[in-house]
Amino acid sequence: MKNLTLKLIIFMLSLAIVISCKKPLSTPAPTASQSFLPMQVGNLWYMNSQNYTEIKDSVMISGKLYYKFVSLIGGDAFAISYLRIDENGKLISSDPKYPDLKVIRGDFSAKVGEQFFTIGTGTDTDQQVTVTEKTDTSISFSFDYIYHINLKGHPYVNTYIKGQGYPGDWNRLKINGVLLK
Repeated sequence: MKNLTLKLIIFMLSLAIVISCKKPLSTPAPTASQSFLPMQVGNLWYMNSQNYTEIKDSVMISGKLYYKFVSLIGGDAFAISYLRIDENGKLISSDPKYPDLKVIRGDFSAKVGEQFFTIGTGTDTDQQVTVTEKTDTSISFSFDYIYHINLKGHPYVNTYIKGQGYPGDWNRLKINGVLLK
């Protein structure tokens, strides 16, 4: 009987040690269908050969993973953005040349009416952002240069579609390896 009790105690202690050593449960990263801006190298929003955006690469900036978005606008203007979505659902922009600069381009966890600033410096390049619309499938942000003498009061809106990212009538749409159009 002593031998059985001792074996049972050893088993219970071993079980307790195994259970206590497991990693804590964490919230998994959103899948492409759950994200307002799916990010994977190769994602493509293609209107025509003159107008498209593609995620070309990923880079580390200040120890964080960013995706390199390359856009061609009107056939002759290139734009490069380095974007990531942080653990709080904020869309952050930075640049390898200026790693200390962090710009909040969206907050996917925010509610309608909530406001934040892109850089929070109160300078003429800082923008006040307001969540103007949010549904289960889309979110819209209004950007206003409230500290800029000429641009104040002339906001523009950026909208994101869940599972797709950028809205538009795309001729080709590739998200996380799947050609949707």
